Amino acid sequence: MADNVLTVTDANFQSEIENSDDLTMVDFWATWCGPCRIVAPVVEELAGEYAEKGLKVGKLDVDANPQTAAKFGIRSIPTILFFKDGEVVDRIVGAMPKPHFAEKIEANL
Repeated sequence: MADNVLTVTDANFQSEIENSDDLTMVDFWATWCGPCRIVAPVVEELAGEYAEKGLKVGKLDVDANPQTAAKFGIRSIPTILFFKDGEVVDRIVGAMPKPHFAEKIEANL
């Protein structure tokens, strides 16, 4: 995982995501998920490209962290949730092209 992508867990979700004022993009994924592997490099690229603009990026393995996945009703992966001031402000479900992610980030920064 890239240096600027945070590993998010059930244990640190509140402190890292919900208590953050920044726009935060969290990729809910699993190791066995093919579309998640397609999205992963895009998420890492965007983390680098938008770090200076204030975007925080995290990845949460839904198999290892079922409480947080259940809390946000994650039924399909990959699901990317965008948080601002601790609240969900947008979401992407499924593998989408990079411009779609960038559009969502720009709209919420």
